[in-house]
Amino acid sequence: MTAKHVHEKTLGKRDIFLFCVSAVLLLDTLAAGAVMGPTAIFWWIVLTILFLLPFGAICTELGSVYPEQGGIYAWVKRAYGQKMASRISWYYWANVAVWIPAIFILFAGIFSQIFFPEMSLSAQIILGQVLIWVVVFVNVVALNIGKWIPNIGAVFKLIIFSVLIIGGITYGMNNGIANEFTLATMLPTTENGGFSLQYLPAIVYGMLGFELASASSAEMKNPRKDLPKAVFSSIAVVVGAYILSTFAILIAQPAEKIDVVDGLMDTLGRFFGGTPLGDGFVMLLGVGALYTFFSNGATWAMGANRAAAEAAIDKELPAFFAIESKHGTPIGASILLGISASILLMLYGFLAGSNEDLFWSLFAFSGVIFMLPYVAVCTAFIKIRQSHIGINGRIADDGHFRFPGSPKVVKVFAYLCAAILLVTITLFIYVPGQGVVWEVLWGALSVIILGELVAYRGVKAIK
Repeated sequence: MTAKHVHEKTLGKRDIFLFCVSAVLLLDTLAAGAVMGPTAIFWWIVLTILFLLPFGAICTELGSVYPEQGGIYAWVKRAYGQKMASRISWYYWANVAVWIPAIFILFAGIFSQIFFPEMSLSAQIILGQVLIWVVVFVNVVALNIGKWIPNIGAVFKLIIFSVLIIGGITYGMNNGIANEFTLATMLPTTENGGFSLQYLPAIVYGMLGFELASASSAEMKNPRKDLPKAVFSSIAVVVGAYILSTFAILIAQPAEKIDVVDGLMDTLGRFFGGTPLGDGFVMLLGVGALYTFFSNGATWAMGANRAAAEAAIDKELPAFFAIESKHGTPIGASILLGISASILLMLYGFLAGSNEDLFWSLFAFSGVIFMLPYVAVCTAFIKIRQSHIGINGRIADDGHFRFPGSPKVVKVFAYLCAAILLVTITLFIYVPGQGVVWEVLWGALSVIILGELVAYRGVKAIK
C-alpha cells in the first residue's frame, strides 16, 4: 500500500480566499450567463439565496469540522463508504479532464481574436493541447510554488471584473443602455423562459467550487479558523462581481447578439477601443483574461488531482493515480489528466463546426459530470450531521463553523441544493425548445459507465 505523504502547511487565510476566488470567479462563463439577458440578474439573486449561500455553508461546515486531504472525496467516503467515494472521486477528476479542453478552446479563441484573427480551429486545438501539458507541469511542482498560479489569477480576475464594471457604467452614461432593465424584463416569462433556461446551467456552474480548497486541507495552516472567513468573504466578492459584470455586458450589447466565446472581448472593445491607446488597453486586458483562463485550469486540476491521488492511495482508483512527488504533488493523476484531456479535445474538435460549438459541447459535457459529486455531497452532509445531533435535537457547539438553523431547516436546504443541481444536470442534456443534446448525453453516460467499473474495481481491490 502507498504511504500517505506528510504535507507541508503552506495555505493561510489569504491563500484560501484567493484560491476560492480563482476557482469560482470565471470569466469564461460570464458571456454565457449574459446571453440570457436581464433575466440573468434575477437568477443570480434568487439562486444566491436558495443555493449558493446554503451550499457554501454545507461545504464550510464539512471543511472545518473534517479538514481531510481530498475534500469532497473524504466527505462522501465518511457518509457512504468506499464504493460511493470511488464514484465521486472519479466524477470529480473526470469532469476536470473534460472541462480543461473547453477552457483552453476559449483561451485559443480569445488569443486568436487578439493576435491572429485568421487562426483556424485546427490551430486553436493545437494551442489548447500545449496549454493542457503546461497545466500538467504546474500540478507536479511543490504547492508553495504552484499556489501562486491561482493567487495571481485571482488578482487579475478582480482587476478585469472591476474594469468591466467601471467601463459599463461609463459607457451607459455616454451611449445609453442596449437592454431594458425593468421588473418585466428581469422576471422569467413564458416568452423568454425557454431561452433563459437554456443558459441557466452557466449561472449554477459559476456558483460551484468553494469546496475546492478543502481538497488541500492537510496543507492549510488553520482550516478551522481560516476556512469559514475565506469562503464567505469570497462568496460576497464573487456574487457582486458576477452580477455587476453581467450588467456591464448587457449595457453594451443586446442579449441576442452576445457571442459565448467572443462576448467578453467584444464588450471590452466597445468600452475602451477605438483609439491606439484604447486598443492597447483592451489588448492588455485580453492578455490578463488569457492568464485567468490558464489559472482556472491549473486551480481545478490541483484540487481534482489531489482528490484522485487520495482515492488511489486508499485503493479506490488505479494505482497510477497515487504516484506522488517528493513534495506530495500528484504526478500520476496529473499525467492521466493530461492524456485524457488531449484525447477529448481532439475527438470533440473533429465534431465541432466552430470554436463556440466546441466550447459549449465540452462545457455542457463536463457540467453534467461536474454536478454529480455535489449532489452526493448535499445528501452526505445530511447523513454526517445526524451523528452530531444530541439528545436535545441540536448540534453541539464545539467551536467549529456550523450551518445555522435547526436540523430540520438545514435538512430542507440541503435537499433543495441537491434538487437544484439535478435540474441543472437535466438542462445540460435537454435544452427546452431544442431537445436532447446527444453528444453531451453519450459523453456523460460513457464517463458514468467507466465510473461504475472504477467503483467495482476499487471495492474488489480493498476486499
